[in-house]
Amino acid sequence: MAKYALWVVLESKPGKEKEVEDFLRGALPLAEAEAGTITWYAAKIAPSKYAIFDTFHAEEARKAHLNGRIAKALFEKGKELFTRDPEVLQLSVLAAKGPSEAKQAAASS
Repeated sequence: MAKYALWVVLESKPGKEKEVEDFLRGALPLAEAEAGTITWYAAKIAPSKYAIFDTFHAEEARKAHLNGRIAKALFEKGKELFTRDPEVLQLSVLAAKGPSEAKQAAASS
């Protein structure tokens, strides 16, 4: 089970919603290229509010992600797209259900 996570909240500037959505969709290949990033989700949570949720097995992988290309791009594009800097919360995962967890549970039955 992934033990570390990030929850990033983003708020787009008025009229920049499509650009934010395109930016987030375009970040997927970068997340896929990160071996230490287990899951990565970008979601719309309100008309101009977005979130990114990702998980990691190790703190080192989370740190690498925070210093990686997606984070760099978020802060570089931030002034243009967002009302304020991204709010980055570092989480500890207490419990999870996902494809790898389901396989592990089935194997131990």
